[in-house]
Amino acid sequence: MTLAEVLKQGEERLLHAGIEEAALNSWYLFSHCFQIDKGQFFLHSEDIADEKIVCCYERLLGEREKRIPLEYITNETEFMGLPFYVNENVLIPRQDTECLVEEVMKASQGKDILDLCTGSGCIGISLAVLGKCKSVTLADISVEALAAAKKNAVLNQVDIAIIQSDLFAEVSGCFDIIVSNPPYIPTEEIAGLMPEVRDYEPRLALDGSSDGLLFYRSIIAESGYFLKREGMLYFEIGCNQGEAVSRLMREAGFSDVIIKKDLAGLDRIVQGRRKS
Repeated sequence: MTLAEVLKQGEERLLHAGIEEAALNSWYLFSHCFQIDKGQFFLHSEDIADEKIVCCYERLLGEREKRIPLEYITNETEFMGLPFYVNENVLIPRQDTECLVEEVMKASQGKDILDLCTGSGCIGISLAVLGKCKSVTLADISVEALAAAKKNAVLNQVDIAIIQSDLFAEVSGCFDIIVSNPPYIPTEEIAGLMPEVRDYEPRLALDGSSDGLLFYRSIIAESGYFLKREGMLYFEIGCNQGEAVSRLMREAGFSDVIIKKDLAGLDRIVQGRRKS
């Protein structure tokens, strides 16, 4: 078969399996296996495909047909224009979270930053690369997630601190900014998520307890001990959690509490300042 025929058959397989954006998914898997970009493909689309590489491509198509996320199959994704390694131990970085990073970057220059519940490290590492920070510390309870974060620190050539910690338990010192994208999906809603999320992304990084607010309560309650005077706390939130998280922050004495929206116009960020 030619390269064009192989790619076409891949798209048809994913379409038949009900995969959304089948054409895009089949292309990414094809590009990953054949190590070819679109320009090269257009020049060589009628070349005969290497059978060994075709077998690799077909194997990866089979994994995607099982609804394994594309990013877990290729172990790579892009976030804030930077490359990241991902596997089944970390959430796949999403565009919504880029809005959080962009908001923190407005205040990050020269600052000491803690990224709590870091997962792949995409937030903290992006800030270390792009945010002109003084220092960045990543913390997560999961040893497996931190292994991925370490790979990403090397991949993006940043010098950061990495701590295994159940929230603040092993954290020391104070920070100008604490940023977190904690687990926030209410437990009963997880069963209704799309299979790629429900069956493959780590539940530890999804489940925010019965109302989705468990980690917000804990982080807000303890953050005052780890924020410098006038320090800022930033959260990513579920689109219906803005008022609840804002209220928790105001009740804990935070000032300048603001809800920010994502590119779709949905509540996505809550931020506030520790009172001096």
